[in-house]
Amino acid sequence: MAVVLLIVVQSKSYAGGGFPVRPGRLTLSPSVSYFFADKQWDSHSNKGPFADNGKFSSLSTSLYAEYGLSRRFTLSALIPYAANTYKDNTATYKNSGFGDAEVGIRYYLANINYKYYFSLQATAIIPMYTNLNLGYNQKGGELRLAFAGSGHLFGKNSYFILENGVREYFGYESVFQDRYNATYGLTLDKKFREQISVSFGGFYASSDNKSFSPNPNTSKNFAFNQVSVSYGHSFSKKVALFISGGTFVTGRNTGAGSNISASLNYHIDTK
Repeated sequence: MAVVLLIVVQSKSYAGGGFPVRPGRLTLSPSVSYFFADKQWDSHSNKGPFADNGKFSSLSTSLYAEYGLSRRFTLSALIPYAANTYKDNTATYKNSGFGDAEVGIRYYLANINYKYYFSLQATAIIPMYTNLNLGYNQKGGELRLAFAGSGHLFGKNSYFILENGVREYFGYESVFQDRYNATYGLTLDKKFREQISVSFGGFYASSDNKSFSPNPNTSKNFAFNQVSVSYGHSFSKKVALFISGGTFVTGRNTGAGSNISASLNYHIDTK
């Protein structure tokens, strides 16, 4: 599920990512995403079909929440749920359940003229399952650095978010991950209701366990890069909808797939 949620969580809104959240503002973001792969990259990055005409799919949902504690601190939480299916000429395998819950706190380190912002986030990772088809079943932690800013391009308001996070899962056959993402977006109208963005991101995961799995939730040694496009529409100052589509462009020891996702943002000002 981490693969699917990368785009959903990181590029869902202009106000997300590395931009400050107003103190007392609660953002709730339910999301749904569908991931599909019928090809794979082997350990040498050679692309080909799964064995026995195999196909992997994952339908996932999540609830993301973020709350502005002060001008410099925000608190966030993520609860995911996924239903995975792998099917080939010999059998069909299905499993579903909650994934890894994430609880994080973000600190805004500095800004430049209140247009460019630097932030650091620490996140605790807590598995909510015992089924190893849903994840590593290991606790972990992540540190993520973000740089975000806004400006103008072709007479349109624009923004960018650059993020890089290093994550470690602890325990037997521990996993190290480097997760990175770059997003550039444009606001299409003067009322700030329509926006479009493009993203490039990926994973690098390393572990002593180098075995291949078509299920990206359970692979421990792999890498991929993906590109995606997102469109957002604001119904009001409090409610916005974001729709994204992405595809893997390079990889190693992982499935070669694509995903589509939808995310709803709802703001509640408590102060």
